[in-house]
Amino acid sequence: MSLPPSPSEDVPDHVGERENPRRHSTWTQRYAGRLIYGDIAIVAVTLVTFALVFVPNAHLSWPGGPDLPYAIPLGIIGILWLLCLDGFESRDRHIVGDGVLEYRRVMSATGFLFALVISIAFFFRIEISRLIFVLAIPVGLLFLLLGRWGWRQWLRKRQSRGAYVYRAVVVGERAKVAHVVRAMRRAREYGYVITGAITPNGMPETIDDVPVLGNLQNTMKAMATAGADTLILAGSDELDPATMRRLGWSVADHNMNWVVAPALTDVAGPRIHARPVAGLPLVHVDFPRLEGYRRVVKRTFDIVGGGLALILVSPILFYAAYRIRREGPGPILYCQDRVGRHGTTFSMLKFRSMVVGADDQLKGLLDLQGTHDRPFHKINDDPRITKSGAFMRRHSIDELPQLINVLRGEMSLVGPRPQRSDEVKLYNNGTERRLLVKPGMSGLWQVSGRSSLSAEDSIRLDLYYVENWSFAQDIQILFRTFKAVLRPGTTAH
Repeated sequence: MSLPPSPSEDVPDHVGERENPRRHSTWTQRYAGRLIYGDIAIVAVTLVTFALVFVPNAHLSWPGGPDLPYAIPLGIIGILWLLCLDGFESRDRHIVGDGVLEYRRVMSATGFLFALVISIAFFFRIEISRLIFVLAIPVGLLFLLLGRWGWRQWLRKRQSRGAYVYRAVVVGERAKVAHVVRAMRRAREYGYVITGAITPNGMPETIDDVPVLGNLQNTMKAMATAGADTLILAGSDELDPATMRRLGWSVADHNMNWVVAPALTDVAGPRIHARPVAGLPLVHVDFPRLEGYRRVVKRTFDIVGGGLALILVSPILFYAAYRIRREGPGPILYCQDRVGRHGTTFSMLKFRSMVVGADDQLKGLLDLQGTHDRPFHKINDDPRITKSGAFMRRHSIDELPQLINVLRGEMSLVGPRPQRSDEVKLYNNGTERRLLVKPGMSGLWQVSGRSSLSAEDSIRLDLYYVENWSFAQDIQILFRTFKAVLRPGTTAH
């Protein structure tokens, strides 16, 4: 089999700035540079404000040492803080802009700084202000996280306009290329735009509307024509180790990105660990289990968070009950048996948002819609919803009584939505793994499109949550839930 030709034979000496592979899109480096300036500004403002407000005229001293104004130690803390953020690779180009790993590294770096300053103060017997530990560093961490979040919103807007993205070509067999294309299209927030595909023989003409640009022999020329800066290897029998090595050399010589997409799907980054063995980049995958201390942490968070939420939303609960009672006769609360963790059944609470006897109409509406055999019962333009119920469902107010289910231990704040037993009976192809964790008031698919998602996508997102659970992901989903409740958009009904 022929190997990819040398770089000089493929790439024209000059192409447009947007499409020139030689210039290789360095948007991740530019974006990381913005993060550096943002971090410097946040750390500086935090420490300067602390110095001016809390220790304006104070001095720091220790046995045998000089008497220093607080500006000097605070400046040293600021430098150490920025060095920790850099040392923990919180701005690494492979993690910035997506996922929770960036936030974790910011928190880890700040935690290390916290411990480092305490250790220095202890060993040198420095009488340092306690407010630095209980106020300055925690507040600085909060604003660092908010700053990273703000930069992500800036990045998303640029990516929606076609900037700050990887322009990628996928190479491999047709089925594997199609799999990668579909996955990338589901996750546009990662910044990959698929501009073309390359198959061993250059056929067919398109794969999922993505044009096939050629075969393996003209890979680099095809990438130059497409203005691509990233080559994604999906896999093919024709790609033997020697060919892959030569292809990788060509990509490196053109200063492009070289990405290998294994056949793993829906695996979160923290579960993946690469380990080179005898020159082979073996990928180890962990299987998280919500047991032991993790289960205790999640349950504690549910109790504390659910209790506080119940107190905060109590005025909304009373007003919703008043509106339902005023609208007409019937119960205020609606109780329905749902299937919980490990298949146990419990009574889920909701505010009644439909007419009395709505359950009796469900089967007929599903038959009329042709979705009676799907595990997610969704009725488009549901005629059973009342006027006040439409508003409550749009803003998820009808779900608030489930805080009681959370405190009872039947549900969690975050998890797959509980379903009816007749829906659970339709589970197949591993869908029953949704039942490995407690059902939740909110979940990953609720904050990823709500009613606009297909049943298949909803199941896929629920299984992703189960397989990749983390406390940080729960926090992220809750923040996205709050945003979705305030601004539900057109997909909530």
